Amino acid sequence: MGNTDKFEMIANIYDTSERIKIAKVSSNAIREYLVDAKGKSAIDFGCGTGLVGMNLLNDFNSILFLDTSQNMIDQIKQKISSSKIQNAATLCFDFEKDSRSDLHADYIFMAQVLLHINDVELVLSRLYDVLNVGGHLLIVDFNKNEKIVSDMVHNGFNQLELTDIMTKIGYRDIQSKTFYTGSKIFMGHDASLFILDSQK
Repeated sequence: MGNTDKFEMIANIYDTSERIKIAKVSSNAIREYLVDAKGKSAIDFGCGTGLVGMNLLNDFNSILFLDTSQNMIDQIKQKISSSKIQNAATLCFDFEKDSRSDLHADYIFMAQVLLHINDVELVLSRLYDVLNVGGHLLIVDFNKNEKIVSDMVHNGFNQLELTDIMTKIGYRDIQSKTFYTGSKIFMGHDASLFILDSQK
């Protein structure tokens, strides 16, 4: 996945108050779309230090924290062991480089992850394969922002264009909405976050 090197370097200083706040807002937005999830399995895709997934541990039967950065995974492992969490596991893996036929989940959620992925369609296709039939992929990310110019990340996403890509892959019942606007939350610029829910 893009920018793994950068995340390796900032893993131990990643949990700033701003990131913790955005993670809380994001996990609350995700929670609104969960249906009978208590008995279901989830993957926190591109979990970072697990800020979003940790807020949702009680909403699922189990969560797999997955990231391309081993240092980020080490941070989440520390949180899991120090809090004696029983229903969480971790995996360091890069879906841009390979696929996994042994992974399955009822829910996959990714918060501010898609903007770091170079080949969006490829990764969304591979995640589609991971989902159980009837499972949900939930994406939280920035709306497209023309003020952001970066060769490191996408400058956000157009919800309709993203819906078209996902429909082509096979996702159905796609719905999305903007749920949060904040100042200087995207590379020093004011920005808004959307949530998209889709089903296999």
